[in-house]
Amino acid sequence: MKKSLIASLLALVACTVSAQESKTSTAQPTVTVLASQLDMPGLNRKRQLRVYLPPGYATSTKRYPVLYMHDGQNLFDNATAYAGEWNVDETLNALAKEGKLELIVVGVDNGQDKRMTELNPWSHEKIGAGEGRQYMDFVVKTVKPLIDTTYRTLPDRTNTAVMGSSMGGLISHYAINQYPDVFSKAGIFSPAYWPTGEQMLRFAGSNKARTDARLYLLMGEKEGQGMVRDVRRMQAELKKVGHPDANQWLKVVPGAEHNEGFWSREFREAVLWMFAASQ
Repeated sequence: MKKSLIASLLALVACTVSAQESKTSTAQPTVTVLASQLDMPGLNRKRQLRVYLPPGYATSTKRYPVLYMHDGQNLFDNATAYAGEWNVDETLNALAKEGKLELIVVGVDNGQDKRMTELNPWSHEKIGAGEGRQYMDFVVKTVKPLIDTTYRTLPDRTNTAVMGSSMGGLISHYAINQYPDVFSKAGIFSPAYWPTGEQMLRFAGSNKARTDARLYLLMGEKEGQGMVRDVRRMQAELKKVGHPDANQWLKVVPGAEHNEGFWSREFREAVLWMFAASQ
């Protein structure tokens, strides 16, 4: 793992509120920041949620699939993003207008200085004790029930997905294996497998995702030889354990680097592929 990439990952948790407040908000009217933060059982902290609703939500009676995403600060609003937003709201508004896809998206804010431990299911000698299981239990057992009772969702696993980048990509891959009755799709962007050593690779082989689960793996060619090598090893493991080729996709993008601009550009294609079978 190159030192520059480790530094950029650690820097992500160090963005300050004052820097965020100096930016102009770009969030669309379809995005709401929930008024109250939620308690995180087992972690003794609270967490903010941001919810995107399709443009036609208020005037329809439809129920919608739900995509749960990590690093909520970076998804919808340049004012809260670390290094530019994903433009999730603008992209989905356009897809809804085109009649191609309508989703509810739930962004779970990262824990800033706790981000690296919360999004890692396993402990790491330099990062700290892994809190990934507790974090994902919070998403599955606290966040999802709240969303399903508050909004018109399609709560079954066929219509429930998870997505994230870097450490968020790692925890998304963990989630599709650990919670097979909850998630049927995972967007695994630039997954940071390196803090887990061989553990995520072994976990993917022993706790196999269901064969109908759709796994979209994305990596930039310039994210480092170790990152590209690790994601290719994971693809090989998925093939080895018999995950169908039709339900896994690895895309390595020439010239792409480890940043929000890359993930924003790839979001549209990824989410259309992930939800294609359930539309």
